[in-house]
Amino acid sequence: MTDRQGTLRFAALGDSLTEGVGDPVADGWRGWAALLADGLVPGEPQVEFHNFAVSGAQTRDVAEQQLPAALAFRPDLASVVVGVNDTLRCTFDIHEVAGRLDTVCDALTGDGAQLMTACLPDPGTMLGLPGALARPLARRQRAVNAVVHALSERYGAVHLHAAEGDWVTDRAMWSADRLHPGERGHRMLAAHFHALLATAGHAAGPAPGREPEQPAPTRSASMLWLATAGTGWVARRCTDLLPQLLRLAAEEVQHRVRGTSARLDVGASHAVATALSALPTRTPAEAGAA
Repeated sequence: MTDRQGTLRFAALGDSLTEGVGDPVADGWRGWAALLADGLVPGEPQVEFHNFAVSGAQTRDVAEQQLPAALAFRPDLASVVVGVNDTLRCTFDIHEVAGRLDTVCDALTGDGAQLMTACLPDPGTMLGLPGALARPLARRQRAVNAVVHALSERYGAVHLHAAEGDWVTDRAMWSADRLHPGERGHRMLAAHFHALLATAGHAAGPAPGREPEQPAPTRSASMLWLATAGTGWVARRCTDLLPQLLRLAAEEVQHRVRGTSARLDVGASHAVATALSALPTRTPAEAGAA
């Protein structure tokens, strides 16, 4: 899967996870996508890799800013891993999320790229929030994951199920902020993506190593991050999300008291189904199916 010059062009779109936050190198961040790029083809470097991902990006940013740049790059392989930041905003709307992701997937596959996607853990669980606060975020992330699953099937994506599993609760996989993988976690994601791509015939180079090159952050370093940069991160998110999250939490408690919590899950599932049914109908060829 290479262009006419024999070079595989790999574009990575998304947010801080794909940017590489949590896997520091001398000149910034590296991350799973860069690690994966090194193992896509054997021998001398024949991969042209461009990471378009930006920390804090939502699906709107990917669709409006990253997608045009990625299309100009003309990738053979394109990863789209985004959505967690959408769940952390008061503007969250699964219909909008589905529409934007469909636009991105359709454009990339329509231009000949093999698509890569992933479903992710919910941020409330990762941050260890109390149940009434965590459950609404978990419900939102499940909705995003359901949309990603559907679109991955629609567009023939190589899809990584990363929302669950031992890695989610293994602290050795995560950086101090609990939301981004550390080097070990990024290496695990790269290795799993490589295995899926190799099975599909899209990766022939050596698999990324799973063992970190750098020592894991010490507990004191983690606490320092949480007390400085981490505090700022939480403050920025709370300014936008906290009022609505408190309302959602109050609604959650009311439903639990009444014994009607199942209605919230049913409503979320209905919203996903409605969002997917509202997407433009595409023929198999238009949807990038084999």
